[in-house]
Amino acid sequence: MIAAFPSAYSSMIIDMQSAIRVIIFGIILWSIALVVAIVVNAVAKIILTCLLAILLGFIGIYYTKARERKAR
Repeated sequence: MIAAFPSAYSSMIIDMQSAIRVIIFGIILWSIALVVAIVVNAVAKIILTCLLAILLGFIGIYYTKARERKAR
């Protein structure tokens, strides 16, 4: 599938796929931090920070996938 693209496009698509993996890993870590913050009854500011980071991660995935579609 990737071999059908010129080398510049295939390397860019591979980079975007690895970026999505990094974003997903970040979402998982922020989710764990959110659970820990809820369990220890943290300040609302910390819980909101975790929620916003998770939301930004999902926005980042959407943006990266949209950019990948444009690159094709």
